[in-house]
Amino acid sequence: LSGPCFGNSVQRKIYIPLNRTAPCVRLLNATHQIGCQSSLSGDTGVIHVVEKEQDLEWALSKGPNPPYMILLDGNLFSREILMQLKGNSRISGLAVAAASPPPPQGFSPGLKCPNDGFGVYSEDYGPQFSHCNGSLWNPSGSGLSYEDFPFPIFLLEDANETQVIKECFRAHNLPRGAAPPQFPLCAMQLLSHMHAAASTVTCMRRSSLQSTFSINPEIVCDPLLDYNVWSSLQPINASGKVEPEQRLVLAATRVDSHSFFWNVAPGAEAAVGSFVALLAAIPAHSQIPSHSLFFQETFDYIGSSRLVFDMEQDKFPLRLENVGAFLELGQVSLRNDSVLWMHTDPISRQNQSVDSQVQSILSALQNSSVGSGVSLQDPGVSQPLPPSSFQRFLRARSIPGVVLSDHRGAFRNRYFQSIYDTAENIGLSYPEGLSPEQQLSFVTDTAKALAQVATLLARALFSLAGGGAGAESIQADPETVSRLLYGFLLNSNNSWFQSLIKPDQKGILGPFPQHYVAVSSPTNTTQLLQAVLANLTGTRLNLSREQCQDPGKTPGMQPELFEYWWVQGPLGDNSSSRVPFCVRSGVRLSPALSP
Repeated sequence: LSGPCFGNSVQRKIYIPLNRTAPCVRLLNATHQIGCQSSLSGDTGVIHVVEKEQDLEWALSKGPNPPYMILLDGNLFSREILMQLKGNSRISGLAVAAASPPPPQGFSPGLKCPNDGFGVYSEDYGPQFSHCNGSLWNPSGSGLSYEDFPFPIFLLEDANETQVIKECFRAHNLPRGAAPPQFPLCAMQLLSHMHAAASTVTCMRRSSLQSTFSINPEIVCDPLLDYNVWSSLQPINASGKVEPEQRLVLAATRVDSHSFFWNVAPGAEAAVGSFVALLAAIPAHSQIPSHSLFFQETFDYIGSSRLVFDMEQDKFPLRLENVGAFLELGQVSLRNDSVLWMHTDPISRQNQSVDSQVQSILSALQNSSVGSGVSLQDPGVSQPLPPSSFQRFLRARSIPGVVLSDHRGAFRNRYFQSIYDTAENIGLSYPEGLSPEQQLSFVTDTAKALAQVATLLARALFSLAGGGAGAESIQADPETVSRLLYGFLLNSNNSWFQSLIKPDQKGILGPFPQHYVAVSSPTNTTQLLQAVLANLTGTRLNLSREQCQDPGKTPGMQPELFEYWWVQGPLGDNSSSRVPFCVRSGVRLSPALSP
């Protein structure tokens, strides 16, 4: 048979495309490959629906028509079941129907000890705490994201598409009593082939050989790459250096997340709640010498590792010796009785000078919590730091610092690094009947709670930077928190975010934003974070578009100290056209690429 018209017609009669899916992808490190992939042309198998564990037996051993393509109920997506499937040649692939509601027992495909081996604790530094000894931070972690599967695995995000597959299975593949089903059978094909294999070293060598000997080289692997976002609340020459004797307060958090499936990483508790609280704290203390850092951290603390490396190599305006205090927000959205825990490093505190400085930070936090709505507690010096960016700084220098989190020991987040760490996981909900525009500014209980965290942080930063009296009057704005939560968790294509971006950035907006660490950069989250931070900390200037986009031609603009953004602006009154303007800020990007 030939001819495009006839071929397409036959294909439409045979195949039903699945449009809302997300694959598990292959990743590499120095020694291993993890994740999933299909064969070059995709893998095909007879569909078998598994809604309870007993349904597996047909595909694993009894069914007469292997290989089988499993449609798995999301509540059965566990390490135990996937290890059974992984070791069986009768299985050609797996489609997972997302569980709704999420599994009540929790689900985390991450490690029980996140970023194990890449933090500060080792055989040479606090060996009693290495490998999360005595502190199992993520007890729900199954480690599935770090297994290597020989077949494709896809997430089905649309319940209607899942139902179509089930109906096809029931019509054609369901065994009739003792008799096996008769042909024709309903089958499924999954395609997610990737050329990367073995390890990072092997893959980089293959790419290098391709570029050396091929006219049209094919890149077979790309590095995980994005940018850290940093903001100085006092102007700093991005190509210059801060004076060695100057001491600054750093406030930091992570902005990325991860899950088993590509680009499905809402990260509500793992990342969004924390960076929203830090964003909301910044305008409240905008006149003090502190810096805000937003790291890409999911894999091996890549973002903070690179920044520390750049500081050590004099490739960043700050040096490690400029850091007088380090405050980091861990997971903070699931507080119990308004409590946050102040984690410190017991090893560096054995030095009397460091311990004295840490005590000053703890005292500033306690004083700042009065009237904030946040109750602070100290887990004690016998407990190590939880997984945090601060650990990477401590590997290079004994810096006084505190990590704030909503957990004393194990994470309160039962869905860490999973598709279920959504707005619902942190209790974000709205009254019925609100329009999207009303939801954007509606102050939810979650927003109020995170505004309290932002208030505490802003007051503490004010105090640590020598702000003097008046810290108690600092208040973070709950409506700003509401807008940030809505924009970063539910829909970034809203009126506020639309007004903050450049005209050529419209493509980064959309519903249900994801914060997945990726190989393309800067990611949508990074670009939005940069735009929001510039708006919250910057100054609106009366400049033309030409002057804003080429500030070096206008006297007094100091482009070496500031970034200039020509943004879309809001819609005019009773108009469909926007009122653009120029924003000047100290927000910058630095590479989050492993050194």
